[in-house]
Amino acid sequence: MDFPDRFEACIVSGAIGDAWGSSYENEVETDDSQIYYLGKKNIKKRVWSITDDTQMTLATCEVLSEGNFTPENLINKFVEYYRSRKLTGIGASTLKAILDTEAGIHWSLAGRIGEFAAGNGGAMRIAPFAFFSDITRQNIHDACKVTHRNDEAFSGALAVFLSIKAILNSDWNGKNNLFDIIIPEIPDTNVRDRLIEINSTGNNSSISEISKFGNNGYVVNSVPFAIYCSTKIIDLGLEEMLKQIISSGGDTDTNASIAGQIAGALIGTENIPHELILKLKKLPDYKWIKPIIDVTKQKIS
Repeated sequence: MDFPDRFEACIVSGAIGDAWGSSYENEVETDDSQIYYLGKKNIKKRVWSITDDTQMTLATCEVLSEGNFTPENLINKFVEYYRSRKLTGIGASTLKAILDTEAGIHWSLAGRIGEFAAGNGGAMRIAPFAFFSDITRQNIHDACKVTHRNDEAFSGALAVFLSIKAILNSDWNGKNNLFDIIIPEIPDTNVRDRLIEINSTGNNSSISEISKFGNNGYVVNSVPFAIYCSTKIIDLGLEEMLKQIISSGGDTDTNASIAGQIAGALIGTENIPHELILKLKKLPDYKWIKPIIDVTKQKIS
């Protein structure tokens, strides 16, 4: 399995998780077995749709494919997507960074700061960096900082980057302990503490059990949870892994997207269920998703 195939599987699996999870965001599965319904139970129609998780990941792909990365190029690409109405459901921190940039504020000063920037918006779009050589921790820091000026947000993005790098470097094969590989490389933050806490439970806990640590959009809750979910890919397969993430509630689209990206990089395109790929291909966004994937594959091959 070569890098381009792992890259495509990473982006496609992340997009599937995003689209599937977006129709369940912030819902919690409830047991209604004891409820008596008059007539038929109302079943909510679920519609897959791509959100900012995938859109900003693709914007990142475009920037990296066009040459040497700079934070200015990245935030300008986000502005371009925003103006073209290609961003759906962006968070407050990202929106402020885009509007500040449009107003002429330097990228290093744009957006929110501190606890208001501790979301998972940097982590959700960082995956493409893992497939390009000569990427430094400073690059990851700057790529996160253009929208999220927060140490926790950086640590979350770094954790996702390191997880995919562990696959590409053949350090993690899905059977050994991914947490033991990445924890020593994470700065002393709450994200690191949460990774340690989850790791201490062992690898036999269910996704539902780990979700009790937290699985909302706060990066400390989201990223460690998503990474743990990705470690279940060999046992569960992609479809069941995503289903269990979504059933756990919380920030379902981003959690499923991040876990999908990491898991996809491990299993490759041949192990993505065909039915899920067909559902993704039916989305109107697919017509511009695939060309960006193909161009980026050429750059990393």
